[in-house]
Amino acid sequence: MRGAIWFVVGAGAGVYAMVKGRRAAEAFTADGLRDRAQALGVGARIFRDELATGKAEKELELREWIEARTAGPKQIGAAGAGQRRLGLTGPENETQQNTEGSTP
Repeated sequence: MRGAIWFVVGAGAGVYAMVKGRRAAEAFTADGLRDRAQALGVGARIFRDELATGKAEKELELREWIEARTAGPKQIGAAGAGQRRLGLTGPENETQQNTEGSTP
């Protein structure tokens, strides 16, 4: 009985090592390396798309936050438009007059 248990354990370890070795050997063939490179490209593309989506959502959220705290959307850099500076807690009440059409 004891010998049978060790035989099964040894056979299982041998099968496990053989499968791992076959996978490692396949990973370093030309096809395996090509597959890994393609997977890396797909992962980078997904990451880039997720990053762009998050950036657009955050920009929209910030624009809505700014518009809610000001008197509506303002044209940035328009001649004679009053501009507000953003502080850490939101827009400050300091208004600067822009007479040259450039930012202060």
